[in-house]
Amino acid sequence: MQVKILWADDEIDLLKPHIMFLEQKGYEVDTVRSGGEAVENCEGNSYDIVFLDENMPGISGLDALSKIKEIKPLVPVVMITKSEEESIMEEAIGGKIADYLIKPVNPNQILLSIKKNLDQGKLVSERTNTNYQREFRQIGMELSDNLDADEWTSMYKKLVYWDIEFAALEDKGMQEVLTMQMQEANNQFSKFIETNYLNWINGVEERPQMLHTLFKDRINPKLDKPTYLIVIDNLRYDQYQMIRPMLSKYFSLDNEEMIYSILPTATQYARNSFFAGLLPSEIKKKYPELWVDEDEEGSKNNFEEELLKKQLNRLGKDVSVGYRKITNLNAGKKLAENLNQLDHNDLNVIVYNFVDMLSHAKTDMKVIKELADDEAAYRSLTESWFEHSPLQDILKKISAKGAQVMLTTDHGTVRVDNAVKIVGPKDTNTNLRYKIGKNLDFKSKEVYEVDNPDDAFLPKDNISTSYVFCRNNDFFVYPNNFNHYSKHFKNTFQHGGISLEEILIPYVEMSPK
Repeated sequence: MQVKILWADDEIDLLKPHIMFLEQKGYEVDTVRSGGEAVENCEGNSYDIVFLDENMPGISGLDALSKIKEIKPLVPVVMITKSEEESIMEEAIGGKIADYLIKPVNPNQILLSIKKNLDQGKLVSERTNTNYQREFRQIGMELSDNLDADEWTSMYKKLVYWDIEFAALEDKGMQEVLTMQMQEANNQFSKFIETNYLNWINGVEERPQMLHTLFKDRINPKLDKPTYLIVIDNLRYDQYQMIRPMLSKYFSLDNEEMIYSILPTATQYARNSFFAGLLPSEIKKKYPELWVDEDEEGSKNNFEEELLKKQLNRLGKDVSVGYRKITNLNAGKKLAENLNQLDHNDLNVIVYNFVDMLSHAKTDMKVIKELADDEAAYRSLTESWFEHSPLQDILKKISAKGAQVMLTTDHGTVRVDNAVKIVGPKDTNTNLRYKIGKNLDFKSKEVYEVDNPDDAFLPKDNISTSYVFCRNNDFFVYPNNFNHYSKHFKNTFQHGGISLEEILIPYVEMSPK
């Protein structure tokens, strides 16, 4: 369909070469000589874009801009002016102009402005698809190699980059190709973890930066100044990318890493290990009073503050510690209002549980299931939450105090879509991505099994206890009512198993601006 342009300028006769240029390009151009005529034309016609001279007799360009925006708020308006006064620029920008051009303008400037405002989505989509097609083959070749731990983090960053790029496009054709490539990457990554994980934690081979040593390796050496440690439970790397621009308003992002979580990628194990600086079975042996088994009643993460203080003591650090866990909106608001109460502490830890609650709500609540139907929607919900959350207020105030911030998480989540059958006793744990117990029945090729929990530094109740983990997008379902539960949990976000999304998590060091 032909693009229709309105151009208002009291010297429109001098612009005939520009108008002829646009008409030769296939655009339809209506011309008027005043702001009043521009407003009248917009009332009776539909235009794709409007060019307004700022200085016209009668109704000025700025006044016409305001009236046109009332009539057609979605039509892009480009202001053209001889003036370079800052006040005029600010007023035009405040009037929500689409572009601002300084006379004299040449035809190519006008053409660029049209394409930027009307064709940008199409042009970006074409360029993005072309660029990904070029990189598709390279990614495929890299996946066929034996990637090391650092190369896997680079690969995941690359895949997340393309996923976010495609999410912004209307044309979703190449998104399906990327989804298949992501599945292939997860298949290869699962094999990589199964080959190397036990060697890493047993010291057989050099390991990447892992969650259970993160505090000792990264945070402890920097505790010579006031520090806030923010742990956003369940934060995926792609979700971090969505809140990153908001963080950068208040902080310089000095160090951004991707680290490896531990198995199971579940809060009870991963977050306790982070605070303790120990793997799960080591916590249970060293501090049995601070460990709660799967089959015991009560919260499994009630002793994080105590575990952190134990680690600080082992590290020989004599620092005052404040600990706050935020599980609802009111608690977040209260902390934001009373943040000054933490000023006397050398280290303040804030555990924020929103993203974890969102993933569980995605499973249990129909409305959330519909709002977070895929990764892009899940990211969007996280972005919207952070933008309006007390946590952003808290971080803004921390920046004003001049304190440094370390931000991380305990594990991510993966959207599951393939049910895997498993049979176990009634007391088997309920997690959909990993199971613990004895006499578990499953197809060995469909899971990663740790038949000796000691090898993985995992607690065990008896000699026959074993752990099994789902890979990629799989989830466990019992044979009873298999079809019902397969449908119920499909396309929900779960954690506990092996995938890029669950294991590779962000760690960021930030200094106030």
